Amino acid sequence: MSSKPNKPQNHQQKSTARREALHEARLREQQAETRRRRIVIGVSAALVLALCGGVAIAVSGGSGHSGGAAASAPVVAPANTSGPNGTVITYGNANAPHTLDVYEDFRCPICKKFETSDGQAVQALADNGTYKIQYHMAAFLDDNLGGKGSITALAAAGAALNQSPADFKKFHDALYANQPDEQTDGYGDVNTVLYVAAKAGLNSDAFVNAVKANTYLPWAQQVATAFNSSGVTGTPTMKLDGKQLTLFDSSGNPISADQYTALIQQSAGTK
Repeated sequence: MSSKPNKPQNHQQKSTARREALHEARLREQQAETRRRRIVIGVSAALVLALCGGVAIAVSGGSGHSGGAAASAPVVAPANTSGPNGTVITYGNANAPHTLDVYEDFRCPICKKFETSDGQAVQALADNGTYKIQYHMAAFLDDNLGGKGSITALAAAGAALNQSPADFKKFHDALYANQPDEQTDGYGDVNTVLYVAAKAGLNSDAFVNAVKANTYLPWAQQVATAFNSSGVTGTPTMKLDGKQLTLFDSSGNPISADQYTALIQQSAGTK
C-alpha cells in the first residue's frame, strides 16, 4: 500500500502541534502577568490592612475617582437620593426618630465581614422604624489598591437606587454577599457587577442599560467626594444620631447581631 496519503496527515498534525504550543506559551505568559499583578496589588493590600489592624479599612491616597472620560459627563443623580447634591442614600422611614449614618466601600472586606455578621440586624431595626439608614459610600480603595471596582459598583448601585431604595438595599446586600477578593478588583468588570445584580433580581433593560452606559458614574464620583470630606477615617463606620458606634470587639471581630441590637436600643434609649 502507498504511504503517500499519510504525508498530509503528518503535516496537519505538525501544524496542530505548533498551534497548541503557541497557545500554551501565550497562556503561560498571561498567567505569569496575572501573578505579577496580584503580587503588586497584594503588597498594597497588606499595607492597608496592617495600618488598620484588620478592624476597619483606613482612608488614604487620592479621591477614589476612576472612570476616565465619564468624569467630565453631566452629573445625573438617581431618584430617591437625599443630602447635599443627592450624595446620601436613605433606606427606611424618613420620619424615623433616629438616624444611623453608615460609611462603607463596596470593595472593603471588613465591611463585608460586618455585613455577614450583623447586616440582617442592621436592616431589621430600619424596617421596624427604630431608625432610618443614611448610606455614605466611598471609593477610596480604588486609589489604595488600584483599579475601579469601588466606583463601578457604586455607579451600578445608583441605577438600582433610581428604581427604588428597596432595590438599592437588595443590590447592596448582594454586592457584599458576592464580594470578590479586594486584590482582584473583580467589581471593576461591569459584567461581574451585572451578574451579581441579576442574582438579586435586578435585570431590567433600564437597569442594565444605565450600568453599561455609566449613567450614574459622575454621580458616584460626587458621592465619593462627599465621603472624603466627611472626616470619617475608615470603613465600616456607623454613627447613631451622630455618635460613633463600636462595631468590633478587642479581637477585631464584629459584635454579634444580638449585641448590635442591644447597643442600638441602649443608645437610642428604647431598651
